[in-house]
Amino acid sequence: MSYVKPAEFVKQMVDAGEAKTFLSTRDTLIRAYMAGAILALAAAFAVTITVRTGEPLLGAVLFPVGFCLLYLMGFDLLTGVFTLVPLALIDKRRGVTFKSMLRNFGLVFVGNFLGAFTVAVFMAIIVTYGFSTDPDAVGQQLGEIGHSRTVGYAEHGAAGMLTLFIRGVLCNWMVSTGVVAAMMSTSVPGKVIAMWMPIMLFFYMGFEHSIVNMFLFPSGLMLGGDFSIGDYLVWNEIPTVLGNLVGGLTFVGLMLYATHGRTGPSRRVPEGTTEIDVAQEVQAKKSDAKERAVVADS
Repeated sequence: MSYVKPAEFVKQMVDAGEAKTFLSTRDTLIRAYMAGAILALAAAFAVTITVRTGEPLLGAVLFPVGFCLLYLMGFDLLTGVFTLVPLALIDKRRGVTFKSMLRNFGLVFVGNFLGAFTVAVFMAIIVTYGFSTDPDAVGQQLGEIGHSRTVGYAEHGAAGMLTLFIRGVLCNWMVSTGVVAAMMSTSVPGKVIAMWMPIMLFFYMGFEHSIVNMFLFPSGLMLGGDFSIGDYLVWNEIPTVLGNLVGGLTFVGLMLYATHGRTGPSRRVPEGTTEIDVAQEVQAKKSDAKERAVVADS
C-alpha cells in the first residue's frame, strides 16, 4: 500500500497548509461548500441507519464513507485546515501570515456551513414531505439530537461546557489523525483504510464535530427541536469550534511537526567524535536555523 514515512508526510502536511493559504477565494469556498455538504449527507446517512436498525455502531462504521469521499476529491473541512494551515505559518513559509491563516479559516467556515445547511434543508423537506406532515422517525431523531446536545450540556452549567469543549478536542484529535493518516499511503485503498478507523471512532464515541453539527442543529430546529439558535451557538457550535482547533493543532499538527519536522539532535555520538565536535555541530545547526529564519522573513 506504498507506506510513506512520517518525515515525508509531515512535509506534505506543511506543503498542504501553505497551498490552502494561497488558494483563491472562489476555490476555497467551493471546496469548503462541497465538503460540508458531503459530510452532512454522511451524517444523515448514519442517523438513518441508526434509527432503522437500532444499532448506533453500524451507523458509525458506515459514516466515514462521506469523509473519505470528500478528502479524495480534494475538498476542505474546517477541522482539517485547523491542523494544516498553522503549520505553514510556524514553518515560516514565505507569504503565509497570521492574517492569511485567519482568512482561510473564515472562508472555510462559511463554505462548510452553507454546504451543511443546504443538506439540512433538503433533509427537512424529505422527512416531512415538503413540510406538509410531521417529521418521520429520522426527522424526530434529528430534533432530539439537537436538544440533547445543547440543552443537555446547559443543564450542567460550567461542567457541561467543559465536557462539550473536551469532546470537541477529542473529535478533531481523531479527525485530523484521519486527515494525516491519508498522507501515509500513495494508494487509494491505503488512504481509505487509514482514514476510516479514527473517523469511525470519533462518530461512535459521540465527540463533537463542528461541521457535522452545522447539519444536525439547523435541521433539528426546522424539525421542531426544543432548543433555540442561541442554545446552538453558545452551547454547541462556538465551544466545539474552539475544541476542534485545540485538538487538531495541538495533538496532531504540532506533535508530528515537532518530532518529525523539527527532530531534535540524536544522542548517539559516532566513534572518534569528541565533545568539542558535538558542540560545534549543534552550534552550526543553530546558525543554519537562524539563517533560514532571516531568509524567510526577508
